[in-house]
Amino acid sequence: MKIYGYARISTARQNLQRQLKNISERFPTAEIVTEVYTGTKSDRPAWNKLLAKVQTGDTIVFDSVSRMSRNADEGIQQYFELYEKGVNLVFLKEPTVNTDVYQQSVQEQLDNIQTTGDTAADNLISGIMKAIQEYQRTLAEKQIRISFEQAQKEVDDLRQRTKEGMTDEVKAKISRTKTGQKNITEKHLINSVAILRNCKEFGGEMKDIEVAEMLKIKRMTVYRIKRELQSRIETEQLTKEELLKRLEAELKKKKQEKKSKSFE
Repeated sequence: MKIYGYARISTARQNLQRQLKNISERFPTAEIVTEVYTGTKSDRPAWNKLLAKVQTGDTIVFDSVSRMSRNADEGIQQYFELYEKGVNLVFLKEPTVNTDVYQQSVQEQLDNIQTTGDTAADNLISGIMKAIQEYQRTLAEKQIRISFEQAQKEVDDLRQRTKEGMTDEVKAKISRTKTGQKNITEKHLINSVAILRNCKEFGGEMKDIEVAEMLKIKRMTVYRIKRELQSRIETEQLTKEELLKRLEAELKKKKQEKKSKSFE
């Protein structure tokens, strides 16, 4: 019996780090399969390869139920296909839809029903058992669909915040152009270092709102700086630690320049 982890992002600009961290912390021995995938594609090669080799008794771990498929209908179909194959599914953010929870719920209902040896009665009991199984499946499908809807709402909310953040960023750039402010300020560097160290997306322990409160800045500013940091990581091909060192060096230089000017 093997344990697999499956982590998926929708675009190359997103970061797999959070999903990988969550899966590895709970299942350190899991063989993790990753995939960069967009909704415009009809195929997921890494996922299909995993489906081809997974066996009865194996486990697949997801950070969220929304990582399993593109939509609720596809997710429900794959959920029950894998369940009937004997594959255990674990969703870290939605443990109530784990297959072992579903199986236990069905079994508890069936354990309360016993055969009598009378053909007519047993046929009736068999019909009841089938109805219970169908009822439990309907409940599971409803829970999976709700989980997908919640995940989609989070995506829509993030897109809206990103859109608003981009508007703020454009305004800020225009303002800097008008005032001739081309260099990064010391405060911006301080905020960037703190966000890179503490935000969950970069391996930290704090939520965006907590970081915003700590730095006494708006959440939209946190979102904007996070996008800037992620862009630098991708375009400059840096690790988090390498970028952190660069930012700290820039900050140190900025402070030294400020100190030198104070003595002039």
